[in-house]
Amino acid sequence: MGTVRRLIVIVLFEGVDLLDVTGPPEVFSLVARETEDETGYQVVLAARTMDPVTTSAGVRVLPDATFDEMAGRSIDTLLVPGSVEIDSRRRVHALTDPVVVEWVKKLAGRTRRVTSVCVGAHILAAAGLLDGKRATTHWSTAQQLAADHPEVEVDADPIFIREGDVWTGAGISACLDLSLALVADDFGEAVALRVARQLVMYLKRPSGQSQFSVPLEPVSTTRRVEDLRHYIMRHIGEPITVADLAAHAHLGERQVTRIFKAELGMTPSAYIESARVEMARNQLESTDATLERIVTLCGFGTTDTLIRAFRRRLDTTPTEYRRRFRAVPG
Repeated sequence: MGTVRRLIVIVLFEGVDLLDVTGPPEVFSLVARETEDETGYQVVLAARTMDPVTTSAGVRVLPDATFDEMAGRSIDTLLVPGSVEIDSRRRVHALTDPVVVEWVKKLAGRTRRVTSVCVGAHILAAAGLLDGKRATTHWSTAQQLAADHPEVEVDADPIFIREGDVWTGAGISACLDLSLALVADDFGEAVALRVARQLVMYLKRPSGQSQFSVPLEPVSTTRRVEDLRHYIMRHIGEPITVADLAAHAHLGERQVTRIFKAELGMTPSAYIESARVEMARNQLESTDATLERIVTLCGFGTTDTLIRAFRRRLDTTPTEYRRRFRAVPG
């Protein structure tokens, strides 16, 4: 049988995140090994010129072709990575080069499937490719994406989202999950799982798994909120109310609620539930504790409360989550 290879074009530009560029090709390169007829992908790194591109890590990458050369090709998948800058207050901002945006818009017209990894979603949005669609990006720039592009329904929780022929992925290592999902879409789940094993990835996470993790929340700018967060974690197995937080901080309940919304973007009750779900996830992944034991450890009160919290935040049940993500020793 003749070899059929799907053309994947990865967009290169100055300051691009290195893993966004190098991670997906590692996944795609293993497909030929795992398919009997040696079908797979041809990966091409494309840039404005053939000059080396310096990534955010300082590593230089050589393009395989120019955007102009790719404009005459029929592309299977256009993969758009991103780049960020950090301001003096350590805030993260996604960058979009207007020239790159225009090229992405042009190349997308010759592409079967358009994808972004991490903050590359900002480039797709600027090109108008996410209008009216639900999309994700790295949690640190989700608010920026929503503010800059109100026509996009931004969901910062999933590790990737598929909307027809447009896929968007969450931050950093989630590029591997998105790439595996593309492989599964093209060659089936069995091939994708074999590729995951070759990469020594314990599992292939589904799109619905959350990228949210309480310890990864951006550090608050006020010591008072950090103290309240630590208080919550120290008392996570106990009933915690806004009144308890207010008493601990010597503040009014309304003031505590305003502080949480301003600093963490959620109410105290929502943060407490998120912290409990995160702790429960860790228990389900790494221990054999019963649901009743996890309910007690994490302060859910009842098993029904635990199940409702998982459905609300992860769109799954604790039992299903453990079945998918339980790490088996050895």
